[in-house]
Amino acid sequence: MLLNELNIKQAHQGLIEKKFSALELFEACRKKIEDANSKINAFLLKTYESGEAAAKEIDKKIKANENIGLLAGIPVVIKDNILVQGIVTTAASQILENYIASYDATVITKLKQEGYVMMGKTNMDEFAMGGSTENSSFQKTYNPHDLERVPGGSSGGSAAALSSNMCLYALGSDTGGSIRQPAAFCGVVGLKPTYGTVSRHGLIAMGSSLDQIGPFSKTVSDSKIIFQAIKGKDSHDSTSLDFPERLNAVNKKNKLTIGIPKEYFIDGMDPTVDKTIRNAIQEFEKLGYNIKKINLPHTEYALAVYYIIVAAEVSANMSRYDGIRYGYSKRSDANGKSLGFNDIYCQSREIGLGSEVKRRIMLGTYILSAGYYDAFYLKAQKVRSLLKQDFDKAFETVDCILTPTCPTVAFKIGEKINDPLTMYLSDIFTVAVNIVGLPAMSMPCGFIDVDNKKLPVGLQLIGPQFGETILFEIGSHYETQHDSK
Repeated sequence: MLLNELNIKQAHQGLIEKKFSALELFEACRKKIEDANSKINAFLLKTYESGEAAAKEIDKKIKANENIGLLAGIPVVIKDNILVQGIVTTAASQILENYIASYDATVITKLKQEGYVMMGKTNMDEFAMGGSTENSSFQKTYNPHDLERVPGGSSGGSAAALSSNMCLYALGSDTGGSIRQPAAFCGVVGLKPTYGTVSRHGLIAMGSSLDQIGPFSKTVSDSKIIFQAIKGKDSHDSTSLDFPERLNAVNKKNKLTIGIPKEYFIDGMDPTVDKTIRNAIQEFEKLGYNIKKINLPHTEYALAVYYIIVAAEVSANMSRYDGIRYGYSKRSDANGKSLGFNDIYCQSREIGLGSEVKRRIMLGTYILSAGYYDAFYLKAQKVRSLLKQDFDKAFETVDCILTPTCPTVAFKIGEKINDPLTMYLSDIFTVAVNIVGLPAMSMPCGFIDVDNKKLPVGLQLIGPQFGETILFEIGSHYETQHDSK
């Protein structure tokens, strides 16, 4: 096995046993990037110089027989809406094309303390608005399993980089499925933590009540390692929370119960995806879990509620891009004549923002306008409470909920880009989790043959608030047994 194909646990063990150096691990990932990225387009920026320096520092510690953490010397890529001080951070938008971050996001501060080795910043849908990474202002990213297909979005660059072994783990952000959907499409593990357990300080905001930073990893146990490193209350983020350490879920009771909601197995699902998920459910049953059918009756409203709330929050968060304070600014006309404030504002946004971003700003402004606020936004918030009640009731009788991550496998480049409503339907199984703030994890459960290519299918495990421990235990148990077959 090549060094860049190792998972975090394997790489850490190799480093402390001095089977290879952190620099060799870095070089293996760099070589893979140089060999494969021209086809996949996962990166917006490569940070080889700082990554190499970080790897050498870890090697010095290992040579001096100092203890190192599990993430020390491990190559990582970072979604380009997470700030890294002194490095261009664009959120894949022309309006931030030359913006250099003035501080580190809290998750970056934590990873630097762990001794991370950053390989670069990854492509994404502009300002995280999209489900295919086709909405980037700079380039499209392609799925490593089939270069004619999307990697998912909005964190498609991170998922594609990890899936093609350009790194050993990655960070993304998830507002309505932007970690879990690309994880499913690219065949890796993606975790959306409980809202507030990972600080959003230094994340370029999209929907502030929905956004959450989380990891991509090659295994469930690696996901746990990353989550342990980045979680925790942060004085810079008033919505952040201390994660309560719970007792081992398996020791809590003899047999865990997994709920299967009928509302997540719907007409229009790809039949082969449906079959693959049902086969996975049978595997869980054989592993000794109770399988229980449950109802989440307000699920049908989740997608509408999500796109009302997220558009409203987008319109508010995007108001800061005014052509004055930072980012792209159109200050003069074609004749060199200085523009007035209103023209600077309008023309800077017209040129600097893409069509999907503009669409959501306009929708959100309409939703929040006088006469429509009560009819749309207020009603959506009321249904949000009903969705939370559905999950609360379900978790009175089950420990975890299992669903498909997506209704289909990765779709083809260009297939949905001109039909926003069809694109939004890709989020149908993921958005409810963000609306109610629960943790959820997508993990691979099989492959299906499409056009002579094997495409991965992801299953989604949803836990109660602060239920990450349960997700890791159940997911690791399944992963170990499934991979051994």
